[in-house]
Amino acid sequence: MDDIEPQLRGFIAQTILFSGNGYPFADEDSFLESGVVDSMNVMEIVLFAEKTFAIPIQDREIVPANFDSIRNLADFIRRKQAEVASPKGEASVGS
Repeated sequence: MDDIEPQLRGFIAQTILFSGNGYPFADEDSFLESGVVDSMNVMEIVLFAEKTFAIPIQDREIVPANFDSIRNLADFIRRKQAEVASPKGEASVGS
């Protein structure tokens, strides 16, 4: 899982920024505030994340808290991977 951030940076740099010089922002920088992505780019990122990291993403999960920076997106992907990996109902054990 350590390779999530580099893959996201590479995808955004090549596909959205068309940059051969890499991703020029900090992982915490807001995509929206820095002008990195627009609404169409968010959909490209969603499709990339679903395919690359083998996670399902619901429409209701496509919010800035999950998709507004490399850091937020990588954390979201890790949570989704954990959900996919754990058997149904395991999270409620001991609740």
